[in-house]
Amino acid sequence: MRILAVIPARGGSKGIPRKNIRLMNGRPLISYAIANARASQYITDIFVSTDSAEIADIARSYGARIVERDHCLSSDLVTLDPVVFHAKKEAEKQCNCTFDYIVTMQPTSPLLRVETLDAGIDYTIREGFDTVISVVNKPHLSWGRDDNGKLCPLYQERKNRQELPPQYMETGAFVVAREACVKEYTRIGEKVSVFEVDERESIDIDSAGDWVLSESLMRRKKILFRVDGYVKLGLGHIYNCITLALSMVEHDVLLVTHEDAEPGIKKIKETNLPYRTFREETELKDIIQDFQPDVWVNDCLNTSKEYIEWLKTKVPRVVTIEDMGEGTKAADAVVNALYDENEPRQNIYSGYQYVCLRDEFQVEQPKKFSPTVKNIIVMFGGTDPSNLNCLVYDAILSRIERFSGIRFYFITGIGYDNEINGVVTRPKENVFVYPNVPRVTKYLKEADLVIMG
Repeated sequence: MRILAVIPARGGSKGIPRKNIRLMNGRPLISYAIANARASQYITDIFVSTDSAEIADIARSYGARIVERDHCLSSDLVTLDPVVFHAKKEAEKQCNCTFDYIVTMQPTSPLLRVETLDAGIDYTIREGFDTVISVVNKPHLSWGRDDNGKLCPLYQERKNRQELPPQYMETGAFVVAREACVKEYTRIGEKVSVFEVDERESIDIDSAGDWVLSESLMRRKKILFRVDGYVKLGLGHIYNCITLALSMVEHDVLLVTHEDAEPGIKKIKETNLPYRTFREETELKDIIQDFQPDVWVNDCLNTSKEYIEWLKTKVPRVVTIEDMGEGTKAADAVVNALYDENEPRQNIYSGYQYVCLRDEFQVEQPKKFSPTVKNIIVMFGGTDPSNLNCLVYDAILSRIERFSGIRFYFITGIGYDNEINGVVTRPKENVFVYPNVPRVTKYLKEADLVIMG
């Protein structure tokens, strides 16, 4: 079976000058389509249809053959159908053969993956379709105008976007068609289907905004956070990694934690961040293989040199946090906000400047100093492994008569059981307990004094 890929790429782009050959993330835009076609397990022949000698030279250097497009097929008014038909005829002459399928691949879909392309071709052949078009599902409440120019809804019932019926938009990434269906003014046969691609792969470069977005996505890194949070350890490490992960919207992130670290898992679930659990350390190899991280961030206290060196054979960059172990000598970077290094090394960043400050503390204004104390906040982290909440709670109640006019607020974490430990609200004594609050700054900015650890 011979399958022809036609990549139409004329010169003279007006919206983005020299669009098809401008460097996107260091490579000509058209090179991404050619690379996908060359990597495909189905496509046998690749031709670029162009009216530009410069585009032709670049396309050849990336492994494509050229169809010189007639001037009459190069105007803004000409659709792709006659261009692809002409390219098919010329390719048949050059190859001295006929093709079974023609795949039109626009050079403006640089984020398309070859796996998706091949899946679309396979779907076409396996299901016996005449034509399959790449689409993205973007259901929205949309409006149009009737024949009289009056605005009218293009939906039957107002619903949330997730509940709307599918609305498929062509992406331009590829159109797969039987050879017999590729005619001068159509590539659509009788038996037609669509092949859905994800939103990332659907981006079609039509504006400067599309270009910036695509280039940003290409530069996106995969960052894995290895972290645990349970009663004895506390949840500080979990909060650190959640804060970092939420600040990295421009990158793909994954939190990895031990399946027994239930308080930490519960906190991660609240954020809707992606995460994976494991039971045995040997499973980490599979997680690395699946996610393919560019950076591994280890927030599990002291590491061994052997462990970090093993990680560096699997991951390009390894960073550790709050680490005083021998592994710091092998890590690419060590961030120790809580510790000042006695023997500074180039890979260690220590001191308060590197504190991982939650976003709520970055936007709230602190309360001005008060000469009198009326509101006292007590908080000992997410799990309070030493049960200091109970110690302070009992101490306050045993001397409550001394604290007339003072209100006590205990802010406890997701891993601390208030009921079991007897730390409960007692309004008559002005003692109030708030477990697992979403924003602790709401209470801190009202505090005159804070007891914490």
